[in-house]
Amino acid sequence: MIGELDADAVVEYFRGKNILITGSTGFLGKVLVEKILRVQPDVEKLFLLVRAVDVESAKQRVQTEVTGREIFGILKDKHGDGFEAFIEEKICPLPGDIMYENFGLGNTQLTGLYRDTDIIINGAATTNFFERYDVAFDSNVLGAKHICRFAKNCAKLKLLLHVSTGKKQQPSYVAGEQEGLLLEKPFLMGETLKGGMHLDIESELKLIEDTRRELKANCSSERAEKKTMKELGLKRAREFGWPNTYVFTKAIGEMLLGHMRGELPVVIFRPSIITSILKEPLPGWIEGVRTIDSVITAYAKQALSFFLVDLDKIMDVIPGDMVVNAMMVAMAAHSEEQAQTIYHVTSSLRNPAHYSHLADSGHRYFLHHPPSSGKNGEPVRVRKMRFFSTVPRCRAYMAIKYKLPLEVLPQFYSRFGFDILHLVNIALCGVLSRRYEELSRKYNYVMHLIELYAPYTLYNGCFDDINTERLRSRMKNKEQGRNGGYDFGFDPKSIDWDEYFYRIHIPGVIKYLSD
Repeated sequence: MIGELDADAVVEYFRGKNILITGSTGFLGKVLVEKILRVQPDVEKLFLLVRAVDVESAKQRVQTEVTGREIFGILKDKHGDGFEAFIEEKICPLPGDIMYENFGLGNTQLTGLYRDTDIIINGAATTNFFERYDVAFDSNVLGAKHICRFAKNCAKLKLLLHVSTGKKQQPSYVAGEQEGLLLEKPFLMGETLKGGMHLDIESELKLIEDTRRELKANCSSERAEKKTMKELGLKRAREFGWPNTYVFTKAIGEMLLGHMRGELPVVIFRPSIITSILKEPLPGWIEGVRTIDSVITAYAKQALSFFLVDLDKIMDVIPGDMVVNAMMVAMAAHSEEQAQTIYHVTSSLRNPAHYSHLADSGHRYFLHHPPSSGKNGEPVRVRKMRFFSTVPRCRAYMAIKYKLPLEVLPQFYSRFGFDILHLVNIALCGVLSRRYEELSRKYNYVMHLIELYAPYTLYNGCFDDINTERLRSRMKNKEQGRNGGYDFGFDPKSIDWDEYFYRIHIPGVIKYLSD
């Protein structure tokens, strides 16, 4: 462990280190890679494990999906014509996948990695809430197992940092469990969010394998297989108290890692909903639609006029650069400690952002910056969104707005006959059919968003961050480096949520995520 914990000591910690990073093509991974290279150009090597068939393909993916992105602009300006040479010297792309033993790497590559790796950062995961159970299990559960086994073979490993998710402790809004203050404690093997239930990982793996064999024996189509596996994941997740397959498999992966680690130094990060960059290197930059961003983009297009959310609930968001800052400080703080430490990198306890902050800031932003119509470029008239704080109220509104009109048209067809209404539809230039298709599409879209996000928009829990607060207190007022070139702040109290949403996050979502 380093002594004085300040920004300069954190930067110095990464000098000469060889770091294996999984998940570098994801949003958080890109922010992390850029930050390390920007603040410590004397890092020895970043080994980036990416899904690719060979080294050349891996290199191309890294160039296109990581170092070629907008957030590397400061580094490009700093190195000028030497940027590509710098990247080639510091980054080593590895074609592989955590779902395989030893990541599918060859013996020569493994020998070098076992010898040289100082730090492992596991950020790889499938983040689709309703992913196929087999796919999510391979990546989020078996991936954690393979990472742990690999780490134990590294001769000079100082730390394994595993990025999990705070959301895995959030149950289905129907179950109503796990409310109140949620502590920074590990999941024990077999632990579930439902009392009296026991989770057997081997049994889950067998269930997946048996289902695969059954589908194959029945010659099921690819579409049928995908549907069955998605439904199986959701069923198993909810049976044990989790809202979806993603958070369920992430929880299993975390408990497996804790069970297997032995004396391996492990830090587990559980960020809440990660949002756009607050400060550096590019405020507002974001990639991949986060939990709340689907609603923002839909509202910008006026494709969503209402939503299921209690505006008084805490949404618990944290900017991506703050998560990366905390990760780097934690790596320096816990290097070579033969222990497991868990961090909730969240805002719900220290500086809660309520859904009303986002709703008010969003309406104000689009009033001042009305989006343009795709047809003629005219500004779209922005209507204030309606919010329903309970499921019954939302369902009643949905029934009147969508369900009733959708049921009326088929009854007309039945009563007056298809031919007559078909002629009427032609006479009206297809208005009836287009209206029916539009209502059906909107109904399915809104129902999808509600099913996806209701466990979070009606959630009553709050994440304790006592470990994270201790880490912050060790930094005190030394989060800024002496040369002023880097910042390791991760205190959510420094954020004015209304200003952040209005001036940074919402403009960032519109700029980087809108079609």
